[in-house]
Amino acid sequence: MDTSNSHEIETTPLIPVKSSKKLKTPLPKLQIGILISLHLAEPIASTSIFPYINQLIRELGITGGDDAAVGYYAGIIESLFFVAQALTVLRWGRLSDRIGRKPVLVIGLSGACISILCFGLSTTFWSLVISRCLCGLLNGNVGVMKTMMGELTDSTNMAQAFALFPIVWSIGGFIGPLMGGTLARPQDRWPALFANAFWERFPYFLPCAVAACLFVLAVFITSIFLEETLPTKRRPKSTSAMLGISSDELLPQQSMAYTPLRSLLTPSVVIPIANYALLALLDISFRALLPLLFSTPTHLGGLGFDPATIGSWLALFGITSGIFQALFFARIVDWIGPKRVFCVSVSCYVPLMAMFPIMSWIVGARGEVDHAITFALLCLTGMQLACNMAFGAIFMFITASAPTNNVLGAINGLGQTSASAARVVGPTLATSLFAVSKEHNLLGGNAVFVVLIVLAGGLRWLASQLPDEVQDRDE
Repeated sequence: MDTSNSHEIETTPLIPVKSSKKLKTPLPKLQIGILISLHLAEPIASTSIFPYINQLIRELGITGGDDAAVGYYAGIIESLFFVAQALTVLRWGRLSDRIGRKPVLVIGLSGACISILCFGLSTTFWSLVISRCLCGLLNGNVGVMKTMMGELTDSTNMAQAFALFPIVWSIGGFIGPLMGGTLARPQDRWPALFANAFWERFPYFLPCAVAACLFVLAVFITSIFLEETLPTKRRPKSTSAMLGISSDELLPQQSMAYTPLRSLLTPSVVIPIANYALLALLDISFRALLPLLFSTPTHLGGLGFDPATIGSWLALFGITSGIFQALFFARIVDWIGPKRVFCVSVSCYVPLMAMFPIMSWIVGARGEVDHAITFALLCLTGMQLACNMAFGAIFMFITASAPTNNVLGAINGLGQTSASAARVVGPTLATSLFAVSKEHNLLGGNAVFVVLIVLAGGLRWLASQLPDEVQDRDE
């Protein structure tokens, strides 16, 4: 009796006690590093066109010499990319749930490579449109990469992992505009090296060719080094051979089940996706208006910057945001929680949009771009640091909303579809309202910013509907 009690007393301390706070799981650094390096090619290519797109439209004679109408066509070109993406990205996500993540990524990266080359060789408005639509149709990369990130992480390290997406976009937002602004029209900068008639005919091909090389490298890395994360496609073959059965028989429910999309449209899924869609609308509107304001002549209320200056400022926005996200995002999420981070971030869109009419007023009052504009642009830089944190936070909510891993691709595809649809509306709405505001002097030429400030207020209310904590999918 005593021996039994003694044994019980000795073994009791060995029973694990459940901690109220789970220890963080170490990130699979190699695979996440590969995934992030692949993702970097996307923002570099997409943002590299921003410094010269408005000048390209003018040089092609699309507007007939009307500088105020440039915004219409720039918005149409960007919007059509997201139209094409919205029509197909959910299908790419659903397909990745069935055939695996890697094949879909290879297709998407290859399509992006071809489309950016076509863009650089475009000499008409319709060729620009076709190249951007091709990129959108073949591009399911972003949703699939988020799905893979969700499969590589759990609730304890998700904030660290998803913080990397805004960081990558920020780094791409630094390299892309700098590359596009520097390499555009190389025959003007380096006439000895680019004296061939080819560069006179295709003055914006060089930045597109460099971006295409990045996609070629990304396809190679994906094919050789990236591991599949879909559970039904990554099961070791030796296990199947030992048991004498196929992998489909090992996991029949995951491999064969096809969850109806309607069953996924629950409030816990719809609310985060709605927040992401409205956030994407505001973000793309800001990104479309910023280079437009930069390139618009000062007599129309713009800043009159050349492509190189535009590229430098956009690069500054990108690198500062990337550094901030890398150093502080995960810490801030651990401190105040993802919901508070998201609410604070989206609240900053109101003063961010208000900076546009303030800068126009400064130029109109002073008649030139001076140190006051530089100070305003530095303030704008600080505000967009806070705004960019919203993406990492909302990605956590969307990923955690998936009821099971075998529909994670569909959930991220649905989220990306909604964001793409919002990005269809964003550039067209923002740039067209900008042009109309300037042409008809609506609210002093600032009607577009009033509309966006109202939408920012709506997003702040929608953010309050998110759950207080990110759901633990492991449990």
